[in-house]
Amino acid sequence: MRKTLMLLVLVTNFGLLYSQEIPKDSIPQNEEELDEVVVQSTRTSRTIKNTPTRIESIDAEELDEKANMKPSNVSMVLHESTGLQVQQTSATSGTASIRVQGLDGKYTQLLKDGYTNFGNFASGLSILEIPPLDLKQVEVIKGPSSTLFGGGSIAGVINFISKTPTEKGEHNFILNQSNIGQTNLGIYSSQRKGKWGYAILGLVNFQDSYDVDNDDFSEVPKSDNFTINPRLFYYPNETTSLMIGNSFTKGNMKGGDMHVIDGNSDTDHTYFEQNQTMRNTTTFELDKKMADASSLKLKQSLSLFDRKINIPDYQFSGFNTNAFTDVSYVWNKENQTFISGINIMYDDFNQRDIETLDAKSFTSGAYIQHTWDVTEKIKLENGLRFDNVNYSNSIFSKSQSFLLPKIAALFIIDSKWSSRIGGGLGYKIPTIFTEETEQNQYQNLLPLDNVVAERSVGGTVDVNYKTLVFQDLLVSVNQMFFLTQINKPLVLENDGTNSFFANASEPVVSQGFETNVKFVFKEDFKLFAGYTFTNAQEKYLVGNQVMPLIPKNKLNLALIYEKENNFKLGLEGYFTDKQYLNNGEQTPSYWEFGFMAEKTLWKHFSFFINFENFTDTRQSNYKRVVNGPNNNPAFDDIWMHTEGFTINGGIKIKL
Repeated sequence: MRKTLMLLVLVTNFGLLYSQEIPKDSIPQNEEELDEVVVQSTRTSRTIKNTPTRIESIDAEELDEKANMKPSNVSMVLHESTGLQVQQTSATSGTASIRVQGLDGKYTQLLKDGYTNFGNFASGLSILEIPPLDLKQVEVIKGPSSTLFGGGSIAGVINFISKTPTEKGEHNFILNQSNIGQTNLGIYSSQRKGKWGYAILGLVNFQDSYDVDNDDFSEVPKSDNFTINPRLFYYPNETTSLMIGNSFTKGNMKGGDMHVIDGNSDTDHTYFEQNQTMRNTTTFELDKKMADASSLKLKQSLSLFDRKINIPDYQFSGFNTNAFTDVSYVWNKENQTFISGINIMYDDFNQRDIETLDAKSFTSGAYIQHTWDVTEKIKLENGLRFDNVNYSNSIFSKSQSFLLPKIAALFIIDSKWSSRIGGGLGYKIPTIFTEETEQNQYQNLLPLDNVVAERSVGGTVDVNYKTLVFQDLLVSVNQMFFLTQINKPLVLENDGTNSFFANASEPVVSQGFETNVKFVFKEDFKLFAGYTFTNAQEKYLVGNQVMPLIPKNKLNLALIYEKENNFKLGLEGYFTDKQYLNNGEQTPSYWEFGFMAEKTLWKHFSFFINFENFTDTRQSNYKRVVNGPNNNPAFDDIWMHTEGFTINGGIKIKL
């Protein structure tokens, strides 16, 4: 590990030593285009390089590559990004959450086109229900982001941006098959003609149960799910656009004892875990541009989520309703942009059969943001948000108000150097739906009582450097430092019979840094290296305060060789350091590797094959994941891959 880090430092210093001023026409086209990406999460219509808030963008090309690896959902996109960690929460059913900078998944706001329709009861399934096929880009904001997005964005925001129709039109098809029994069939089509446009996504996924270590328990559950998402666009004039859409997803996952999954249960083979879900989300958006370069935007959504969890002799099921309305006004004047808005969010969970865990919340908020180009080299972004929240259940009700300031600044030193700094406050209202409670299917869990919202303060600082070496090699380096402190964290405790949540007196603190280095040689060869150091601690614990299942050191490496419209080869390697388990034991560190190849033929057809984790690194190589008798198993914490080496391949058609 130390040798690898030293190599990165030496290569970076070599680039600095031989650096030279970069003529704009010498920058590889794809690198220049990335800087010119217009980000949507800040609502200022600015490019990444001119936005004071630090935003990472995963572009359409990279999303297309990750679709080769896992067309069914975006978990692979997030798993291979620096500073992000996809944490599997079930050994048999594959549910997972996304952690940013070491913090629990509940602290990250997942958005689809700016709509807050994920989380709570769907938290362990949210990233499994977002396919990459219709995405234009993914925007990641790390650190407090409450000014525009409200509560729940303590660790950051991940905004999945959908494609929109163009006059040229886009019609894509993908068929994928893996050696572990996964089949994916997806279609995306969009077109604009005159005042009307449409976009539609359809995707079906089938997965056979898979037991890689022959212990009679599935590492991959048997599943099938279906998604259809049509959207209709209307452009009555050049300054007005309307969109209405409806996304419907239905899924069924069943993991556990292979005999039970195959329908051959008996007294020795009884265990299973089944998730049945249905989600229907309706969205509406109105965008009106004014003559004075200002604009008005209205966004509304209604999401209905139905989920049933079954294990032997126990069922937990409920219905979650989420409504969201946001009205914002953007005013541009010379070198300044003002954004003001109000929003309302309503969330209601109803537990079936018994109503012990029924809960609801209502949030009303107002916000303002000011972005100011002080000079060509100094750009500031300040914001303030006020939220009033009421959350309640059958035995408890509480109202709280939050004033959330934010500040960000961009300093452009010269054509090679720039720096950003940002910070703010955040909050997260109490919820019973966390990674820990999901692992136990919410069994023996008491409703919230006498708790308050978690509050946070945090910030990031980064430095960017970009230069040409010997005219043909572009080197870019980003060094970012982060710190987040969560006060009065909500902690799951146990009284010997039941589990319940209580606020701890001491905070959770996550701090560390990320180093990203990118080399581009003649646009054909690209090398990416990303290192993350995370020191996340739960200060309320006695003894070892290190947060479990968070590696201190992670290294991502990717080498791409590509000839546009011809072929693409990719080799990836990932190092994960030791982690502490919930029982205090420490895991070994490990490497995993993958290889992908894609060949384009006849312009519109491409064939791909992917060798994921070809060194067969998996948890069962170190220790059994499932312990005890088959009819009453106990499961270890999941801290690495469970399914091992997989191969998948398929065909893509783009018209």
